[in-house]
Amino acid sequence: MRLREQFLTAQNWGKRFVCGISGYTHRGRVFNPSAIEEATNTLIHRGPDQQGTYQSACVSLGAVRLKIIDLRSGAQPFFSDDRKTVLVFNGEIYNYRELRQELQGLGHQFSTQSDTEVLLRAFLQWDTECFRRLRGMFAAAFWNEDERRLVLVRDRVGIKPLYVCRFGGDIYFGSELKTILCHSEIPRRLDLSALHHYLALNYVPGPFTLIEGIQKLRPGCFLEWRDGLVLEERYWKLRYEQDEHRTLPDAEQELDRLLKRSMRDHLLSDVPVGIWLSGGIDSSTLLHYAAQASTKRLKTFSITFRGRSFDETPYIHELADKYQTEHLEVDLNPTLDLASAIEDVAYHSDEPFADAGALPVWFLSKLSRQRVTVALSGEGADELFGGYITYRADHLAGYARLLPEGARRSLLNALKYWPVSDDKISFEYKMKRFLEGSLLSPDEAHVYWNGAFSRAQQADLLLRTNQTRVQDLFESDLPQTNGDGNLSRFLAFDQRYYLADDLLQKVDRMSMAHSLEVRPPYLDHHIIEFAASLPDRFKVGGRCQKVILKRLMRSKLPKSVLRHSKTGLDIPTHDWLRGPLRSYLEDTLSPAAVRQNGLFRPETIERLKNDHMERRANLGYHLWGLMILFLWMKHWNIQSSSELTLPMAAEEMVSKQALS
Repeated sequence: MRLREQFLTAQNWGKRFVCGISGYTHRGRVFNPSAIEEATNTLIHRGPDQQGTYQSACVSLGAVRLKIIDLRSGAQPFFSDDRKTVLVFNGEIYNYRELRQELQGLGHQFSTQSDTEVLLRAFLQWDTECFRRLRGMFAAAFWNEDERRLVLVRDRVGIKPLYVCRFGGDIYFGSELKTILCHSEIPRRLDLSALHHYLALNYVPGPFTLIEGIQKLRPGCFLEWRDGLVLEERYWKLRYEQDEHRTLPDAEQELDRLLKRSMRDHLLSDVPVGIWLSGGIDSSTLLHYAAQASTKRLKTFSITFRGRSFDETPYIHELADKYQTEHLEVDLNPTLDLASAIEDVAYHSDEPFADAGALPVWFLSKLSRQRVTVALSGEGADELFGGYITYRADHLAGYARLLPEGARRSLLNALKYWPVSDDKISFEYKMKRFLEGSLLSPDEAHVYWNGAFSRAQQADLLLRTNQTRVQDLFESDLPQTNGDGNLSRFLAFDQRYYLADDLLQKVDRMSMAHSLEVRPPYLDHHIIEFAASLPDRFKVGGRCQKVILKRLMRSKLPKSVLRHSKTGLDIPTHDWLRGPLRSYLEDTLSPAAVRQNGLFRPETIERLKNDHMERRANLGYHLWGLMILFLWMKHWNIQSSSELTLPMAAEEMVSKQALS
């Protein structure tokens, strides 16, 4: 049975609370007893069933909870038997039953069936070493009153968010920036380095945020605050050590085993679970394994773009019919109230990201919540197994750089006469972007393929700049270039930054705004470690991408799905900003608004808008990112940084490319 519905006005779900935590220390000072309630109330949109706070002379903690497992117990904050240790927790621990059994063998007696109690008792038994034992998605805070010790922890890949601010010897934290910004003593100054990264990448890479003094706790890390002293430590680090002796058939068999186990874990719930379905291999694979693992009829949810070249409706329907799902979909088109949705997206994003895919995820989450409380999605497969066309661009750029730079610039200038297209990502757009990227270093080019403004372009855009470079993000412990190229290096970069700080953040904010929990089965850490051990040729080979996943599914999925080129869940940004969203864009980026903002050169933004509207260039992604940034700064009253101007070095300006 397939149910096709046009998307109407949002249902009034009333006040619902979903998983979210907040807190702050107030060591040796007078504090406002109502502050923790105010901070916790900023998370009301995350859900549903229960909220609570805890206060002592040194700390205040808050939690809101959507009940997924053990619907009758597990209320938070959760206390140890002696009430000296307190836990607030956001997420799911998939192996909590095994841990519970082990802890019972060590003498622990449980009063609930919840994973919350298992997590607290695991911490009491093994302290921070317990984090290595966990399988799941989580952000948590543990407080011990006797030791005056606070421990914050985040899951291995950043599925669940956690923001931290150190201020005056105390520490503030929360699942969203809102929980920190509600404290009037915390300044709201824009971080100029983070702004540079945002303009380059279309998102803010951790540990940065766009607000000075507030950071994201890095995935796979815990932070310990003890009476004013802070220590941050990594409990998990992914190793990229390729096993060249592994055969492809053996790897397929192992991936099959890992996907079966991960799907079994991710389907665990006492409430309805659905699957986000596109016409691509990632979500189709999840549907296949879910159908094997579940005895119930599955529910699937999709976004369509009827009449557009990138619409995946035929593939979606073929899969829904094959697996006999109860299917619901919404057609995303200009007849919907897009401007209102963008306002909601800008608010709930909490921290801006210029990924226009947030809009379809917003509508998809709203649709899904009509039928289910939990949804499974395919985030991570592209970053683990090499699914993006940018990885092929990285490889081909090596050959392009064999041509003299002057020849490439001449070709790029000639392509300016190629008429721009209204397609989402047209061949014309990709060719121009590719040639521009070939003029950059391999690392900078990799982020430029999918980003917005190069460093040189930012110099023409911003009134103030500093020495922040995208290259700085590569100068950490990422894999080095090997004899076969940069694939592992770029996969590692995308997993660390793009996945955690764009895709997972987008899904978390848009789904939590509708009290929907979204789980990504590909991001079981055993699958991540397995993928990191595979030779590059098992991921990208010639024109074939996600080699191992396609081989695994070649006898399981329809051939049309396997042959279907990757589309991605995104809107036709270039087209809609020239059409149904034009007036909204013009109002948001008006000359008066740009002058009041005080960060950008008004004449440059006017040129960007004019070049786009007059079809001299497709600059939809650039303008979308600026529009979201302006909306966010206005809503949260973010002040421009007072950092002094640091002009770019002359040699860094040599490779400046035109914005048009």
